[in-house]
Amino acid sequence: MKSVSRSFVSIAALCLCAFSQESAPKETTATQTKGLPPRTAPTEYQTQAKVGTVTIAAEFKRHSVPTMENTLSTEDYVVVETALYGPPEARLKLSPEDFSLRINGKKAAVPSVPYGMVVGNLKDPEWEPPATEKKSKGGGLSTGGQGGQGDNTPPPPPKVPIEVQRAMAKNVQKSALAEGDRALPEAGLLFFSYHGKPQSIHSVELIYEGPAGKATIPLQP
Repeated sequence: MKSVSRSFVSIAALCLCAFSQESAPKETTATQTKGLPPRTAPTEYQTQAKVGTVTIAAEFKRHSVPTMENTLSTEDYVVVETALYGPPEARLKLSPEDFSLRINGKKAAVPSVPYGMVVGNLKDPEWEPPATEKKSKGGGLSTGGQGGQGDNTPPPPPKVPIEVQRAMAKNVQKSALAEGDRALPEAGLLFFSYHGKPQSIHSVELIYEGPAGKATIPLQP
């Protein structure tokens, strides 16, 4: 399973590089995942749970993706902002693979996925497509064939500029929960596949099974 996740992260790094055919900047590599700044205390998150000497705090964000630059969205994934706290000078080996999400009490929990899988599904609510001119019916450009009513086929969705795609990918990369041996506190985003409607979520539990121990953390849906 871990080798699969590493493959997805590698693919994500390649996708980020593909946004530009020129030499990609160093910050687009997978090693630049830094996570979010942890809040002052675990109590500043919606819920907390103790696992040995470590406190895990978390907040369910639904389809919102709060990065350090702006808040993005994703239709096919749900997001949990999580943070891990410990005693002074504490360190812990972190991995998104240690987390899963149980939605609506289902027996099978949904595993966390690498941030790279979410990149292609991101949307920036602040980005607006350029205005397009509407052609009048019956104008000189009409091709006829439908009684002069013109073509009523809806236009294709606007293409998001490559620079916007790159910016979204970088923001998510930098905001995802970091991996490896880390000094606590540490915080970041976790991603879970979910294709249902937000209003159909009635209960959510974040499950942790990692070096610190095991815990089930009820979240506010």
